[in-house]
Amino acid sequence: MGIDTVMWSKLVTGMTLGFHAIFATLGVGIPLMIAIAELIGIRRKDPHYILMAKRWSRGFVISVAVGVVTGTAISLQLALVWPHFMKLAGNVIALPLFMEVFAFFFEAIFLGIYLYTWERFKNPYIHWLLTIPVVAGAGMSAVFITTVNGFMNQPGGFAMEGGQFTAVDPVQAMLNSASFSKVFHVLSSAYLTGAALLAGIAAFTMLKKGVSAYHKKALKLMMGVVLLFGLLNTLAGDVSAKFLAEHQPEKLAAAEWHFETESGADLVLLGWLNAEHEIIGALHLPNFLSFLAFGDFNAKVTGLEEFPTDERPPLLVHYLFDLMAGIGFTLLGISLLYFLFIIWKKRNELNKWLLRVIALGAPLAFLGVELGWFYAEIGRQPWIIRGYMRVEDAATTSPSVRILFFLFLILYIILGIVCVLVLRRLFNNNSAETEMEKWLKPVQGETAEERGHA
Repeated sequence: MGIDTVMWSKLVTGMTLGFHAIFATLGVGIPLMIAIAELIGIRRKDPHYILMAKRWSRGFVISVAVGVVTGTAISLQLALVWPHFMKLAGNVIALPLFMEVFAFFFEAIFLGIYLYTWERFKNPYIHWLLTIPVVAGAGMSAVFITTVNGFMNQPGGFAMEGGQFTAVDPVQAMLNSASFSKVFHVLSSAYLTGAALLAGIAAFTMLKKGVSAYHKKALKLMMGVVLLFGLLNTLAGDVSAKFLAEHQPEKLAAAEWHFETESGADLVLLGWLNAEHEIIGALHLPNFLSFLAFGDFNAKVTGLEEFPTDERPPLLVHYLFDLMAGIGFTLLGISLLYFLFIIWKKRNELNKWLLRVIALGAPLAFLGVELGWFYAEIGRQPWIIRGYMRVEDAATTSPSVRILFFLFLILYIILGIVCVLVLRRLFNNNSAETEMEKWLKPVQGETAEERGHA
């Protein structure tokens, strides 16, 4: 059986969003890590933390460059693949899309100033202050684009007349009921993932080249951030679950394979469905779904059977939800274990098996982000704008969409290869220890002040 244009459209969007999510997450998460490292370096007068900020900012610039291309591809595929969606909703989502671009340019301007003004100020705090607009711009970029996704889940800020959105209030559309929980979850997961990546790099380097003061400090700092945002991300997940229970009960029911409305509903973990939609091999936590949804172990939770068959999300979202949540708790558990080892058994936190687990946490964090976005998008099916436009009504009917898929695929293969090669070239032959020696060793006949302004 051939693939129709709707499925090709979904494939194009899934690929473009999946690839862009990697660099968008880095774009939001890494600036905060740079700011934290530089601030600690200034306060403690520790060159290791200053070097962290310098090296991380170099790698970050590469991810920003690739993110610009992938972000442009997202805009292009929206116009080409979902023309009916853009025709209906374009005047509603135009403001947050414009503000997202503005936030990115705001971030990029101050990032350029930050990169080219190292050691140009007598007061190092002035240079550190430049990280604030970078962090803010990156965060606001995520906020604005996430409100678009929130609108697609909880549309508002317009009147419907003759099949068109009229009397549009774009601010009200942005401040929809879904935005807070989604923004909270997106930001906390981005900061968690950024910290997990840098901690993973430090752990991997120590496994490969041995323990050094630089990587030991980087690991401890980033594991602290992982712990903080792991806790916040857990809270964000709880907020999201309670939002779904109230506003999108069909999505929560599909994710938990909760078919019949009942009080004291069980939380279903893992398992699979047989042909009769009976749950096999799952772990049932009594009454926990009611608590997760409403904070009450005896609350009534709406079952999936309450909704028309053609408006139910695909049941595979259960696997996406379980994996996403499992990864989040795993990262939190790894960070707790790391600090328990520091408290209970000094230096044992750098044993090889724990370093391997921390290194594995980096790709797991990105997998969690990807699974979260796929859960968010597939869980909204069959709607592209919930209650107003179905996916099949929004997609292009042009058979050329299959050509677009392969063009984007080639683009992303090239971008991925170039990104990896550039990052390897940037860091492989320039270790932190070597760079620290060069930085601290005065050039003959040159004063420290002259080196700072070179």
